[in-house]
Amino acid sequence: MTTDHPGDHLLHRYCQGDDSPADELWAVESHLETCAPCRARLAPEPIAQAVWTGLSPLLDHTPQMPRARAWRRVHGWVSPAAGPWLAMILLVIAAAVALDRAGFAVGDRVSLVLLVAPVLPVLGVAASWGRSLDPAWELAAATPRAGLPLVFRRTAAVLAVVVPGLAVASLLTDAGFARWLLPCLAFTVGTLALGTLIGVTRAAVVLIAAWALAIVAPTIAFSRTAVVLGPAAAPVWIALLGAGVVVLGLRRMAFTRLEANR
Repeated sequence: MTTDHPGDHLLHRYCQGDDSPADELWAVESHLETCAPCRARLAPEPIAQAVWTGLSPLLDHTPQMPRARAWRRVHGWVSPAAGPWLAMILLVIAAAVALDRAGFAVGDRVSLVLLVAPVLPVLGVAASWGRSLDPAWELAAATPRAGLPLVFRRTAAVLAVVVPGLAVASLLTDAGFARWLLPCLAFTVGTLALGTLIGVTRAAVVLIAAWALAIVAPTIAFSRTAVVLGPAAAPVWIALLGAGVVVLGLRRMAFTRLEANR
């Protein structure tokens, strides 16, 4: 170090972070606090150039992160925990088709596909947005996209898998596409709407139990088609679907809180 200013060699060692005696480092830092010309010698351009010169030879030997493949982007729409549940739903649909084709029916030829179709997407929705079924729910709830938009995306992904499967099953069993589509959508939206109050998983359990007790059990017990499975019930399902959408609109902020993940 010179009498007035630190030399270039000492400043270079200071910039590089080389091990230097503590008294020299203290002297350089104290001098820089009061000397603008010496601070100018440490302008960002020379420092950046020095750092780049040191890093450049290492870049070719540094492993790079692979680019995300297209299929990995699906995770933004489908929860990893929902995969097994969606597979199970498709297996249930296949089993119902097989039983119908084998001649097994409930009541006056009520298709099993028609009995299970309205509540099948509810299982996928609960798996996509529920603390009990998704081990990564904390990560999902903490993301900037958490809330109703993410819930809608994951619900749309579930419907994109389940509805085509049910449509194929309807063609194979003559269950009737229109007879289950409205109840299916109404139950899906109803699960989300009720989920804003008690949590999505609990809402799914409540609605599935209500369907089993109020519709499936009487159909089996009295061997006749329930009125809600007929075309005359379409206005009721439309009204329930609309009511669910209204509730979601009014309570859309509920999904930004962890209580909706139960």
